[in-house]
Amino acid sequence: MSTKIEQAAELLWNAHQHREACQPVRELIGIRDIAAAYEVQKINTARWLAQGRRLVGRKIGLTSKVVQKQLGVDQPDFGMLFADMCIADGEEIAVGSVMQAKVEAEIALVIEKPLTHGKHTVADIINATAYALPAIEIVGSRIANWDIRLTDTIADNASSGLFVLGSRPVKLDAFDVIGCGMLMERRGDQVSIGAGAACLGNPLHAAVWLADMMAKVGSPLQPGDIVMTGALGPMVVAAAGDVFEARIEGLGSVRAAFSPS
Repeated sequence: MSTKIEQAAELLWNAHQHREACQPVRELIGIRDIAAAYEVQKINTARWLAQGRRLVGRKIGLTSKVVQKQLGVDQPDFGMLFADMCIADGEEIAVGSVMQAKVEAEIALVIEKPLTHGKHTVADIINATAYALPAIEIVGSRIANWDIRLTDTIADNASSGLFVLGSRPVKLDAFDVIGCGMLMERRGDQVSIGAGAACLGNPLHAAVWLADMMAKVGSPLQPGDIVMTGALGPMVVAAAGDVFEARIEGLGSVRAAFSPS
């Protein structure tokens, strides 16, 4: 394995451990070497698993066409979700637990059947999904000033931080996955609006992409896996004392509450 890949993994690992942001890793692995970036992610995932963290799902990033254009890419990316990243609805989140925190509202899917095909369909995703939940993802970056390009965010576990799940499961046929409106407020002030269609035109399309990718890399989605399908609207910077509530039409609401200090 390239020593530069190992150096990039070490840089991000140390940034996480010491809570000190590092320089972009694209300077080590290249700005467009997606395979190298996932190798970096894989090294640190193995480290976390060796330390006893439990893998509970995946997040899909870069599902907004606007963000893809900003980073010069034409596809999403994925990162790992660990059990200790999951926050209960409304549970207080310690400031600083996520570096350079931002929040975005999403639809989370919980899988009940394995997705092992080389190519999946929307019907496969529907048949394999137990239920959906409203969710807020708290994204963060170990890279200083969010100075990221595609390989930086992939290597940095797709800029994962924490995620908050709502607690009322809803079957996919009970709400409009594409047309559902989303409103996120910060202490009553509107800060982000969007809809299901903002996520790759359809959150289920994002899930198809992920299912295909995970099967391709030999880690297919399994029963119980959580899939964070991607942002329904613009992300918002989070600060101490902020309380965010996201409401998704037909799916319900979920809150992310940051401690005052």
